[in-house]
Amino acid sequence: MMGPAEVMIALIVIGLPILTILYMAHRIFRYRERKMEVEAGLAAEKAAQYASRSTELEARVRVLEQIVTDGGAQTAAQIEALRQPRLSRVASEEKAQ
Repeated sequence: MMGPAEVMIALIVIGLPILTILYMAHRIFRYRERKMEVEAGLAAEKAAQYASRSTELEARVRVLEQIVTDGGAQTAAQIEALRQPRLSRVASEEKAQ
């Protein structure tokens, strides 16, 4: 039969390492969970950037489709209209520098 001192020694020798291992495992899993949350946030940001870029490209394709399907006189006017914002943008960028 074991006495109270032997039971306490057994708890210390066996229980403390087990508690330490469980605590470390808990910390590791919390770290991994936070890391995954950060990665998910970054992935969501990239998805939003791709979505905005895709919307921009769709608008440009619509303009190109309209230019291709319209008559020749309207095409030249539309091309010039598209150049004007680009030229004014380049001029404003040169002024900023």
